[in-house]
Parts: sequence; structure tokens; C-alpha cells
Amino acid sequence: QVQLVESGGGLVQAGGSLRLSCAASGRASSSYAVAWFRQAPGKEREYVAAITKSGGITSYADSVKGRFTISRDNAKNTVYLQMNSLKPEDTAVYFCAAASKFGRLSKSELYDYWGQGTQVTVSS
Repeated sequence: QVQLVESGGGLVQAGGSLRLSCAASGRASSSYAVAWFRQAPGKEREYVAAITKSGGITSYADSVKGRFTISRDNAKNTVYLQMNSLKPEDTAVYFCAAASKFGRLSKSELYDYWGQGTQVTVSS
């Protein structure tokens, strides 16, 4: 069992930055691939970024490529999402998720564990 807790959300102006954190606890939490997804009001949940358990491979949705960076510190059991050049359309609840099995990192069905989410609001 792995527990995930997101933090770092908030209100920021367009063009600003935020860093989200996903703290994991529980059995072998550093052995999981971790992804960030987001869900805006009235929209379906969408993939944002993912990182493999070693941190050697990262992937991003086209909408955030070049603006967001995912990283992890396995010693701290924490995964980060650095978000720069934020846009109003980035406004959403951001969730982190962990997967123990191999598969396409962008597919939500891959992930076994989910956090409660943190709100990110970008004002224009």
C-alpha cells in the first residue's frame, strides 16, 4: 500500500510559477513510476507528466512540454512538478498517481494509487 499526498498548489498570475510536491509513504514507495494528472471543472482528467522509478525516463503531454518539469528525489520519497510560464488553461486540480507495473505512462488505468489532489488556479 502506498499513500500519496500532494502539496504546493495555489493561486498564481499568468506567467508565474509553482512547484507541486507528491510525498509518498508506505511499502517500497520509491519502486513506483509516478505521474501527474489534472482535472479542470467540467472536463475529463488529463495526463500531464510522468517519471519512471529510477527517474531515468520522463514524459510530458504536448500542452505542458517545455514549461513543466517532473523530477523525483527517492531519498525523500517525493516527486516534484515544476510549472513555469503558467497559463489560465492550466487551472485544475492536480493529482499524483503511482504505478507498480509497466505500461504506457500516460494511461490513467496503469496507476494503482492516487492522491487527493491540490488546486492550481492561474489568473489572467
